[in-house]
Amino acid sequence: MDIIFLRGLQIETVIGVFEWERKIKQTIVVDLEMATDVRKAAATDAIADALDYKAVAKRIIAFVEESQFFLVETLAERIAGILLEEFGIPWVRLSLNKKGAIRGASDVGIVIERGEKVGHA
Repeated sequence: MDIIFLRGLQIETVIGVFEWERKIKQTIVVDLEMATDVRKAAATDAIADALDYKAVAKRIIAFVEESQFFLVETLAERIAGILLEEFGIPWVRLSLNKKGAIRGASDVGIVIERGEKVGHA
């Protein structure tokens, strides 16, 4: 199993349970680790044979910017679902950071893993 990663993707969205949070956009930070097999892409040197991380980022940005979830858990689960279903990724580890959500803490968020890790044949 190989890993493509994307770290520090900052996206503005409506997220939170408090009334004041429903009226503003807050910045969340997404980190992704996505399982893939890079051997074919490495052999052909063709983007068509690779996990296109630019396409992944664009899809996640568009989804998150339009979303209005109450819980980071729900947002994380939906992002993971998009990655598994739309991009055919067999396994993902996703970290979602809602910076500044707790006074005195620099970071707060969630880490989830979905799907199954698969090795090389």
